[in-house]
Amino acid sequence: MIILNFAHPLTEEQQRQIAEHLIEPINEIRFIPVRIDETKELAPQIVSIADRANLTSEEWQTLPILINPPGYSPVAAALLAELHGRMGHFPSIIRLRPRHHGATDYEVAEILNLQRLRDHARQRRLSTSH
Repeated sequence: MIILNFAHPLTEEQQRQIAEHLIEPINEIRFIPVRIDETKELAPQIVSIADRANLTSEEWQTLPILINPPGYSPVAAALLAELHGRMGHFPSIIRLRPRHHGATDYEVAEILNLQRLRDHARQRRLSTSH
């Protein structure tokens, strides 16, 4: 499993929590900083961010990839659309949630399979259209 981390670095504890949720071991975590120039068009910047994962077309389509999405929702949405185009399906993502005990830190809440969400939504659409 390769984690493409488009957010803050993952702590050792978060990495352990992710590993507990996965069937496959984590082979690599690639930290890909996301910096957006708000004065420029977003789409080309998203392409550049995805390119920095340094994956071939074949790797995008065949490797087990898990995404830690950026926190800025327009960037996260655009990046997921770009990754869907490269992968041929939606990736699974890491969902973090705050854990409060003194200082605020984040724990892994779940691994969310976006393709499964999409497929279930499509079935609901098809079952309600008569």
